Amino acid sequence: MSTNLFHLPDVGEGLTEAEIVAWHVAVGDVVEVNQIIVDIETAKSIVELPSPFAGTVTELLVAAGDTVAVGTAIIGIATAASAEEPKLLVGYGARESGGQRRRRGGAVPAAAPTVPAAAPTVPAAAPTVPAAVPAVVEEAGKPRAKPPVRKLAKVLGVDLATVVPTGPDGTVVRDDVLGAAGQNAAAPAAPSPIPDGDVTRYPIKGVRKHTAAAMVASAFTAPHVTEFVTVDVTETIRLKDRVQQRREFRDVKLTPLAFVARAYLIAVGRTPIANGRWDEASQEIVVPAAVNLGIAAATPRGLVVPNIRGAHALGLRELAVAINALAATARAGKTPPEELSGGTTTITNVGVFGVDTGTPILNPGETAILAVGAIRRMPWVVEDEHGERIEPRSVLQLALSFDHRVMDGQQGSELLADTAAVLAEPGLALL
Repeated sequence: MSTNLFHLPDVGEGLTEAEIVAWHVAVGDVVEVNQIIVDIETAKSIVELPSPFAGTVTELLVAAGDTVAVGTAIIGIATAASAEEPKLLVGYGARESGGQRRRRGGAVPAAAPTVPAAAPTVPAAAPTVPAAVPAVVEEAGKPRAKPPVRKLAKVLGVDLATVVPTGPDGTVVRDDVLGAAGQNAAAPAAPSPIPDGDVTRYPIKGVRKHTAAAMVASAFTAPHVTEFVTVDVTETIRLKDRVQQRREFRDVKLTPLAFVARAYLIAVGRTPIANGRWDEASQEIVVPAAVNLGIAAATPRGLVVPNIRGAHALGLRELAVAINALAATARAGKTPPEELSGGTTTITNVGVFGVDTGTPILNPGETAILAVGAIRRMPWVVEDEHGERIEPRSVLQLALSFDHRVMDGQQGSELLADTAAVLAEPGLALL
């Protein structure tokens, strides 16, 4: 028997340290290769680390709550024969210098190309959520559910046998899983307060520490400009209600955010520079062809911004499914690291808190961020061939912050105006 030490790996994005959140094993436990042994909190999310060895746990070298540097030995595992620590564990592990990390789902992404001012051609990229939904899987003694729903349940830690199905013929649908995750998933703990005389101190670490540093860097690097628009979205709300009744949408929770995201993606397609970034080193504006849409999500541990890869290529149904899944995994603290990097533009929905609007700070490295306020019933002047009249309408405020180095006032205004125009008259999306 020999004892092998497992060292804290870099799970992505140049990690330098992480907090040990919870151990899933104890001294004396027998573990298998790739068995989850510990949860760590990086600067962006909670990550589950699998064991690189099969054997018996001999010692836990760090305690839950400790913050340790990458490369620190965290656990000892006795194996029957000497074994070398693998370089990669189920998609995680330290990166080899000079190489690119593969995403868990496929090949190494190509470097973003520099695109001229003309609108880029939208690639036929594979969408994040497949448009074609596989048939329902039915196994003896197991609940009926489609493969994507089973995958989502596994990611969120939801036992399908405990979920009440609402789909046709007793099928568990995606919203059933999302609902169960919201009710049953143990949410990550917020920072523990420390009483100190007449004050209470909250340690700043993990996601909150990273967010604070990123926002300061963004605010003092990119020259922010924020513009606002108030728009009558009554027709979009009516469309949402009609679409929700369609057969292909009955198992999808449709929210106004999905329609805002679709309108914003259309507007970005018309002003592609909004999807770009300022490259200080090369003194260039780099515009990727694909739009990776970030959706800001509030979690008990702080704000995270996972993104939907290739969002520009998704239809309304696929976009709604992706947003729902993204929000559920973020609240459960299970967002994989690769979904927290590579975003190109962001939407933040402050309306869920009853707020009308705000002045959002750019996600570092991005050029534009759209804040979506609460939809309110308000008196509105309506004009038609019969003249003007005042009637109650559904009204929304949007705020767009953008990097004035990349976009000028005209481009920023057009981006915001195009978004508002599609929401006011959804039929404009056909033009």
